[in-house]
Amino acid sequence: MFDLLKELTGLLGPCGYEHSVANYLVRRLTGKVDDIVVDGVGNVIVTKKGGLPGPSLVVATHMDEVGFIVKKIEANGLIRFDKLGGHDDRILLAQRVRIGTEKGVVPGVIGTISAHMRRFDDDKKVRSHMELYIDVGAADRVEAETMGVQVGDPVTWATEIERLGTRRVVGKSFDDRAGCAVLIQALEEVDFTRVRGTLHAVFSVQEEVGLRGARAAMSRLTPDVALAIDTTAVSDTPEAMMDDTLGLGRGPGIKVMDFSLIASVAVRKCLVDLARQHGIPHQLEIFSGIGTDAGELMFGDGGVPSGVLSIPSRYAHSPVEVIDLDDLQHTKDLLVAFLYHMQDKNQFAFV
Repeated sequence: MFDLLKELTGLLGPCGYEHSVANYLVRRLTGKVDDIVVDGVGNVIVTKKGGLPGPSLVVATHMDEVGFIVKKIEANGLIRFDKLGGHDDRILLAQRVRIGTEKGVVPGVIGTISAHMRRFDDDKKVRSHMELYIDVGAADRVEAETMGVQVGDPVTWATEIERLGTRRVVGKSFDDRAGCAVLIQALEEVDFTRVRGTLHAVFSVQEEVGLRGARAAMSRLTPDVALAIDTTAVSDTPEAMMDDTLGLGRGPGIKVMDFSLIASVAVRKCLVDLARQHGIPHQLEIFSGIGTDAGELMFGDGGVPSGVLSIPSRYAHSPVEVIDLDDLQHTKDLLVAFLYHMQDKNQFAFV
């Protein structure tokens, strides 16, 4: 799945600017599914009918990545920016970025003081992103505009995916292009003549700014059950607040609770049972510091039993996210097992 992940993470697509990812999905999946719709906000909704009658399932994974947006071009050519999604201001300094302009991608760096100036600075100060700037090498505003930079242009990290050790990879936007890779792989791998029911695969937009795409998608879908596939932050490194309840290489997280969702008990138990039956490593996830599209999926059609498969990730929302390829594969395997296991909507009834 490395090659697919490389293609997806190479695309520029922060919140509200997921166009290149949507175009990629439409090109790749056309002819392989029964229907593809791109709705008004940009969600790519793919429908694949099973060969046998059964429940309607929505599986959602988001296309957007955390990024930035050009807010102002200063007279000296430096560029002020605002955030698209959640960032930690402590890691912004001296990072390479890419600006998506109408003339193409413009490389830049988030500026920082020279090390020689450190003695004149406050070491404890964390500068807000509002104090920072992007340097694209322009001498003034006119040169920056000539390069194509405009207010409103999207900005992403400039990291390229690389292998890290034997089974791990480092790069940007694994949150949630890794989920997109899992869902694409499942769509292309599953023999749908053996599936009961219909799969609606939702590649959503603007998840990182409030699950907005999922909310819009559910206004047109009436599923019997729903899953989100997303990354989750692990706690297996030595920082003081880490409790080692989730770790890389231990298999997908099966959501119990986060701040957006208390997962359906029936859906969770089904996923756990399938993981055990198929020998898929897994871990139960309780993490109140995260939310996923499932927080919106559950509200569809008067209430939908919903769950989440989580891909473990280190250093989330940074230019150096790290995931384990085995975890990615096992997440896909568990999703495929769930698709083959569906019988009818009563499997997921509350009582």
